[in-house]
Amino acid sequence: MKTYPSYIAGQDAPTNKWIYTIRASSLFEDAFGAIRLKRELAGDGEPDGTDERVVGRVALTGPEQCAEALRAARAAQPAWAAMPLAERLRFGAIFHERVIARREEFVEVLIAEGHPRRLAEWEVAGVIQGSAPETFAANARMMDQREHVGDREIRLVRKPDGVVCLSPPQNAAASNSMLGVSAIMAGNSLVVKAPRSAPYGVAWAWRELVATSLEDVGAPAGVLNIVCGVPKVLLDQWLVSEDVDDIMYFGGSERGVEIGRRCVEHGKKSVLELAGNDGVLVWEDADLDNAARAITECFYGSSQICMVPKYVIAHPRVADGLVERLRTLVADIRPGRPEDPDVLLSPVLRTSEFFTVLDEAVADGAELLCGGQRIAEDGTPDSSGVFLQPTLLRVDGYDRAEKMRAVRSETFYPLLSIVVPDADQAGDGFGEALRFMNANPYGLRNSLWSEDPEVVERFCAQLDNGGILKVNDSHLGFVPGLPTHGGTGLSGGPFGEVNFPMLRTSHLQAVSIATGVSPRSRVFESALPPAGSPEVAR
Repeated sequence: MKTYPSYIAGQDAPTNKWIYTIRASSLFEDAFGAIRLKRELAGDGEPDGTDERVVGRVALTGPEQCAEALRAARAAQPAWAAMPLAERLRFGAIFHERVIARREEFVEVLIAEGHPRRLAEWEVAGVIQGSAPETFAANARMMDQREHVGDREIRLVRKPDGVVCLSPPQNAAASNSMLGVSAIMAGNSLVVKAPRSAPYGVAWAWRELVATSLEDVGAPAGVLNIVCGVPKVLLDQWLVSEDVDDIMYFGGSERGVEIGRRCVEHGKKSVLELAGNDGVLVWEDADLDNAARAITECFYGSSQICMVPKYVIAHPRVADGLVERLRTLVADIRPGRPEDPDVLLSPVLRTSEFFTVLDEAVADGAELLCGGQRIAEDGTPDSSGVFLQPTLLRVDGYDRAEKMRAVRSETFYPLLSIVVPDADQAGDGFGEALRFMNANPYGLRNSLWSEDPEVVERFCAQLDNGGILKVNDSHLGFVPGLPTHGGTGLSGGPFGEVNFPMLRTSHLQAVSIATGVSPRSRVFESALPPAGSPEVAR
């Protein structure tokens, strides 16, 4: 059993309250026994050191210790920001290599928390690609740009905001929280909150991968602090603290937009990673086999991920062929224990909304193509099963689709809607598809499948919705040099965009260094446009 106390100013903080992580697969073997063990440990019981059901424990941080973490972060930040960018980039490179070296261990930590192996491997791949040399190099170019204009050196540099507090999501806390590494590389210090529902993976990743990498470059103690507390108490503390500059929040859109508003009221920057309702557009010349495989990525973790496809627009000429391919692929998707490498589905605890949304859609004219039932671990229908069948809906026409929650809202369960426009629709069919996608109130990722270069260029030029656009590619796949997160609308709030945390947690500063002219002539020249320009002529 691994033990992780709160980490403040480079040291373990004293504690007498722990949150224990029970191996997820033990719930399949003996659910009542595992729940009873969890309750006993929560009541200050002592774990049996030989009980393999107990994976680890993370300290619960008190309010004063949380405030101490903020003070430590503020004290350490100036010295860290003063370190050259190259040295901070070296920290990122060390972190990247450490993740690669311990990737299988990272995967096993996520599996212990209940992530199916294939999902865990995808998450760790995202951490690796998000910290790839190409990604950090792209950031570095935008952090410091220099050129000479006449007798001046012009610099555009980004300076760190200061202290960043990060609150990751409950469903994929460890991997998502790794976005904070880039915030540190910008020159910020960081306070990370491990969620009480899943603290172990966060504590493991930050202590084993990040803290050790910071030590390797001699970062000041306090650049990284790790706490685990009551969410509302911590957030309220962050909002009023003078030691906090930015809050990076992951969660639902309604809650996240409200937090963004409160940040503005308290003079703090918010970086929001919220809900998603990603779309895939399959045009008439698409490679249907590969498109179908990419679309079924929507069922990773039973679709309880913000950046999976949630609806498809299928050109009416290829819709039937696409549907048949999807039916075949979906038939092979199955539930099971997280250790099983063939399992893709994970349990869905809140199923009532799934059935409500499904029933509404069918009542409004959607066709249920497959799925729609609770199932047991072996995949058979079971009214008390903790899994849901992968479910496909067909929705004919944009008018019908625009009114359905199954299409227009984030569905955090294995439900995919296939929207088929009217075959005899007059006008610009591709333009109507873009209109439908641009009208989506969310905006994480959107995909296109088409072999026509003109269609591809039009998609890239005219689709404003989404932080990331993918063309003829895996919807979920990560690309070196590109960010892994970020979006517009309800996915990122009013200031949402693709998220390079190194840029989002820093601010732009302009510098002009003049040489070779006297101060007086320098002022005069800078006040006038170049000779012969229209302004001078007037």
